[in-house]
Amino acid sequence: MPDPSTYAVLMLVGFFAMLMIGIPVAISLATVGLAFGWLGFGGGLFNLLPARFYGVVGGYQWMAIPLFVFMGVMLEKSRLADDLLDVMGHLAGGVKGGMAIGIVLFGVLMGATTGIVGATIITLGLLTLPTLIRRGYDKSVACGVICASGTLGQIIPPSLILILLSDIMQLSVGTLFAAAVGPGLLLAAVYIVWLLVMGWLRPDSMPPIPRSERDAVSRRQLWVRFVKVLLPPVLLVVAVLGSIVGGVAAPTEAASMGAVGAVLITALSGRFSVRTLKDTALDTSKITAIMMFILMAAQVFALAFRGLHGEDLIARLFETLPGGVNADIAFMMAIIFVLGFFIEWIEISYIAVPLFLPILISQGVDPVWLAMLITVNLQSSFLTPPFGWALFYLKGVAPPSVNIKDIYKGVVPFIGLQLLTLGLVFLFPQVALWLPRAIGW
Repeated sequence: MPDPSTYAVLMLVGFFAMLMIGIPVAISLATVGLAFGWLGFGGGLFNLLPARFYGVVGGYQWMAIPLFVFMGVMLEKSRLADDLLDVMGHLAGGVKGGMAIGIVLFGVLMGATTGIVGATIITLGLLTLPTLIRRGYDKSVACGVICASGTLGQIIPPSLILILLSDIMQLSVGTLFAAAVGPGLLLAAVYIVWLLVMGWLRPDSMPPIPRSERDAVSRRQLWVRFVKVLLPPVLLVVAVLGSIVGGVAAPTEAASMGAVGAVLITALSGRFSVRTLKDTALDTSKITAIMMFILMAAQVFALAFRGLHGEDLIARLFETLPGGVNADIAFMMAIIFVLGFFIEWIEISYIAVPLFLPILISQGVDPVWLAMLITVNLQSSFLTPPFGWALFYLKGVAPPSVNIKDIYKGVVPFIGLQLLTLGLVFLFPQVALWLPRAIGW
């Protein structure tokens, strides 16, 4: 019988092969996982799967997904986001990439509202991708900025990663929420600077709204329209986030508030009808089903990959590394980054963090700073192929003209920007530590 690690390598090869011939992601994940899981340790895999599936469908945090998806779809029906992007494009004037910058800022707001990457990316994809393509944006650029902006919810509080790390590292949730503000805003700023630079270097990839169209509307009219289209969604975001921060409601309950608020906004815009409600409910069901199917199929693959010691195979690639505590931290970050290519952030947290945490803490590493490094690093796991879930979520709602190649190509620069931000937080710990210390956490 071949070594289990050989099967782990063949699993990756088989998954890539199935993707290349056009088999859907979820089917590829489940098929490869079942096949090599059976070869590796027989029918025992199937005895473990029910518990894994129950863990997915029974997770309380996933109840927020259909509610936030409903909110996003309903807002799409109101076309407020479409109007908002157009107004922001006008106000940006001759700035290339103005609408993309607006999406980053919108991603910050959505991240502060949901804290759930899947729901945020689907909402952004539904609201913004068709508009960007219609405005002449390069498809890969549009996909990249949506995926990257959607993952901001993993570091901007409230965040599931921060809640999980607070449990693993025995830290206060409030402390981690405060510490995440600096790195989260820094990452958004890095995205914006890159978009401005790329807009200057490659103006055709993210064009501004044509001058003739901008000149047709006065600046005063634009600002009035901006306030009119911006105020309702901002109030909705403030209400949802305020209910979470104020302790009035958990994210799931806040999501229900967001869904009701989206209905009210659509009604006030004069675009609500029974047909709209029916279409929104149907689209929400389809999108939620796609997401849950991918998540459940991923359990099959992850279970087999771990059973075949796939993560051990990856870890052995980094066994020998000279240096002191900084090298140990870099080693941990490298393992987390590489594992992000293959398995979910939850499993990465439980694999890598407990392994290295005692050693690093004994060497005097600030656990809050370390948690922020881990959080920034884990964001890349949503973008790195082949298992970057942000890529799959966007593909599920993207127009037929957008293929997986466009999405993969678009996220590559943002992976680099995430690593750049990780380096900045590593070199300047005060980015993460100033706010917790300032407020006395």
